[in-house]
Amino acid sequence: MCYGVYISTDSDEDLSKHNSELVRFEKVTDSNTDPCTRLLEFPNQWYVGSKSGCSCTFRHLSSGEPMFCEPEDWYKEEQDELDATGELYGILVSLLSSGYGVDLVDRWEGTQPEDITTLDVTLDDVSESAFRLIENHKFRLKKIKAQ
Repeated sequence: MCYGVYISTDSDEDLSKHNSELVRFEKVTDSNTDPCTRLLEFPNQWYVGSKSGCSCTFRHLSSGEPMFCEPEDWYKEEQDELDATGELYGILVSLLSSGYGVDLVDRWEGTQPEDITTLDVTLDDVSESAFRLIENHKFRLKKIKAQ
């Protein structure tokens, strides 16, 4: 079992140019790949993989109230997870700051679209270090202030 993260945008940019050891973008060409991609609102859809190949090596919140927070000493997170999530955050902010629409779905394998909760997330209010993905949630992302 593992996580799957998908983003969509109205930007025609080839996001695979941002691929690194920690973050990998793969264009979704078949919306039947994962039923949760039907929740994405923009025409250009991307699967976001991590170092592990799937989307598991990002910061994820898997239970409790949806929230963003800085890493805590008492809850050990791997440096690769922190770094990969920071890289993803930077790419999302870049797209939003350029005026593009962006949304994101983080789902646990087997989750159906009706089990996904949608949140409006303004990245002006969430720092890079506090940002994390939230299992079985869709983020409608916004950035109001110019970078």
